[in-house]
Formats: sequence, structure tokens, C-alpha cells
Amino acid sequence: MKKGNTLFFKTRPRVRSFAAVCGSKEREGVIGGYADVTLTDDMYGESTYEKAECKMLSNAISLAVEKGRLTDSDIDVMFSGDLLNQIISASFAARDFQFPFLGLYSACSTMSEGMLLAAALCDGGFAENCVAATGSHFASAERQYRYPLELGCTRPPQSQWTVTGAGACVISQDTGDIAITNATLGRVRDWGVTDVNNMGAAMAPAAADTLIRHFNDTNTDPSDYDIIITGDLGALGSRILKDLMWEKSLDISAKHVDCGEIIYKVIEDEFQGGSGAGCSAVVMNSYIFTKMSAGLYKKVLFAATGALLSTVSSGQGESIPCISHAVEFETVPSDC
Repeated sequence: MKKGNTLFFKTRPRVRSFAAVCGSKEREGVIGGYADVTLTDDMYGESTYEKAECKMLSNAISLAVEKGRLTDSDIDVMFSGDLLNQIISASFAARDFQFPFLGLYSACSTMSEGMLLAAALCDGGFAENCVAATGSHFASAERQYRYPLELGCTRPPQSQWTVTGAGACVISQDTGDIAITNATLGRVRDWGVTDVNNMGAAMAPAAADTLIRHFNDTNTDPSDYDIIITGDLGALGSRILKDLMWEKSLDISAKHVDCGEIIYKVIEDEFQGGSGAGCSAVVMNSYIFTKMSAGLYKKVLFAATGALLSTVSSGQGESIPCISHAVEFETVPSDC
């Protein structure tokens, strides 16, 4: 069923299993005790940062499938993407598996887009088990969007630190204790921000737009959720989002948490906090889903955010179009 821009899943597909791999900096923060693999070397034994990113993503996918007690032949399709040109981390990781692959690009909102597409296929009876996955690497993203690390460029205070990590989950028709109840499709919003270091300010309007439409379509308000988690606005973007919601008479301050704000141990060292496709992917597929499985969170609204820019568009003076997709999760008895 569809209302407005929100898909309501009649069969309520389940998160069957999940896994996360995180870098050495990330392991020191909140997810260090929850990720399946924590690296001590961000090169991950590879010769390039891009190969390390691909390896993290491949391992997260393998672990999620294995934890779901499945094999490649049980997976109907994988939705995955990343931040690199031609989504090479996802495409190259897909070489390691025998299941079909649908590549996505939604920047840092790729995790929520993959989840909602997987849930839609399972709910419609077109698939029994799907994988949704994404990741990022600090060094590869810096080379992709800004300046290679070798240049030693100064980071401005409005910037965020791209997370080194990958997350994956298996979404199934009827197995698991975390159900996906609905998902709100994002619209591209562009408020004219041109600063490629200020992702939070660029993406906050997209998050606000999606959350407002979600509350309207589902007839809910912030108090209905244990946690409303965005990813990855960082500290500045989170403040802007709260202000934008307040202007619409919606106070999310008591429920809102941003993946970029919580992922690092000391946020001051990373200015506005974490970013990157791996940011929300790692937090959701380690910390949040573990808390839900333990019964500590019963109803979670996840709204990942993505800045749809490129080095070409930025070099030509274009502003930054952004998007946010929201997915609602609710715990259910595993035998339901």
C-alpha cells in the first residue's frame, strides 16, 4: 500500500541478519564493541585504499549472509553502492558472490535506499532474501571528493570525517525479530549550498523534508519512536535539522540521534563528526540493530541522507542537491 510518498509493507519484511566492519579510528568509539570486525590497519592488508574499501564491503556482506545461515544460492539480489566513481567498491565486491547485483548510487543515503528496495521486493513476493550493503573509506573519499591525503590540506571547521567501514544486512520475507513496517521515498532538495566541506548544512533540508512527509503519511509524531536516527548530518547539520523541524511544530530533540555525531569517541577531533556511506551503514548494522534485538529499542526511524554532488559539478560552481530516504523498523517476536 502507498500513501503519499510512503510505502506500507503488508507482510512486514524482516532484518534476518546484519554485520559491520569498521576502521581503526571508528573502533575507538561507540561501535567498537558492536562491529563484527574492527581493523587495526586501515589498509586492511591491501595495496590501495580503494581495494581496502572493497574488501571491507565484501567481508560485511559475507558475514551478514553467514550469520543468516544462508548461502549465495539463497540470496535473490543484492542492492549496494558506494561513493567512488562508477560505484567500484560495490561492483568489484559483487564479483565475490554468485547472486544478482543491482548497483545503487544515493551517496550517504545508499543504506536506507537499499533497505527500502529490498523490503519492497520481499513484500511484493519477488524475492525471499535480499542483501542491502554499502561502505566508505576516509582516504578513498578524500581522494574522490577533495584532496589526496599526501597534499596535507587543512580541514575547515565545518567539515566531517568520512567513516572507514562497511555494513550489510539480509532482509527476508519472514525470518527475524526486526520488521520493516514502511519506508518514505526521498525527494531531491537543494537549498543552494556550494561548500563541499559543509555536508551537514546541505543535507539537513532533505532530511527535514522526508521526516515531515513521513510523519504526515504515517500519522505519527516524534514521540511514537524510541529513536529517530539520521545519517550523517554531523553536529552542525543536526542542529539545522532540529531548527527546520521546529519551524513545522515538530520537536525531535528528545528522540533524534545522528550517526555522524555518535560514531567517534571525541567529536572535536573530527570537527562536525562522521560522514560517508559507511557511517550510517556501520552504526545501523552494529549498534542499532543489536540494541533492537536485545529489546532496548522497539521502534526506530532511520533517515539516511546523501549529497548528490561530484567533483565535476562542484568545479563548475553547482550547488549540492541532496536526498534522504526513511525506513521504519519495529521489533516483533521472532516466530511471528
